[in-house]
Amino acid sequence: MITEAQLAEMVKEAKSATKERKFKQSVELIMNFKDIDVKKGFALNEVVQLPKTSSPATVCVMATGDMGQKAKQANADAVVGTEELEKFATNKRESRKFINKYDFFLADTQVMPLVGKTLGQLLGPRGKMPTPVPFNAPIDSFLQRFRSSIKVRTRASLSMSCKIGDQTMEDSDLAINAHSVLSAVEKKLPNGEKNIKRIMIKTTMGKPIKQVQEVKKKFA
Repeated sequence: MITEAQLAEMVKEAKSATKERKFKQSVELIMNFKDIDVKKGFALNEVVQLPKTSSPATVCVMATGDMGQKAKQANADAVVGTEELEKFATNKRESRKFINKYDFFLADTQVMPLVGKTLGQLLGPRGKMPTPVPFNAPIDSFLQRFRSSIKVRTRASLSMSCKIGDQTMEDSDLAINAHSVLSAVEKKLPNGEKNIKRIMIKTTMGKPIKQVQEVKKKFA
């Protein structure tokens, strides 16, 4: 499979091929697949922890009592209790705004039934259903892991894209992140690396930089 050194060269080229903008551009990894029958329900919905991060993901914790307090102490981006969840049931517009604000959701197992009842219809299609957190589990560890993670998601499609960092990061760090995502995705494909057709890297406003050769070898 493509090496980190090759990925670093692609990152470098992608950065140089984009014009300077007034905002910090993301760097994205794009993968095209082959020899997969999407009609058979092919889908990816994985959380991948990135080794290198510049801006943490936003995480909302749905919990009450002790877990809610500990989540606040651990500086979760938001902590939502049962009262707030019940209000969302009567206001779809506010529910959508709330869901769009956060990258990940964690929920105390005791409030998961209420989450499903009030927000399940909106969270499910967006691939944002909360990760259950057992009672007495170290919520700070969960937060730390998800803050450095991304969601890799595609459904009935032979392509996917995800953010691996931003243009201020070192080329080598972005390459390490890209390699981590590739490794995780390969494990979920029906025939592993044989299902990977093409790898590309681009900035938000830049053109995609394609891998010169199709993947034929294992990861270095």
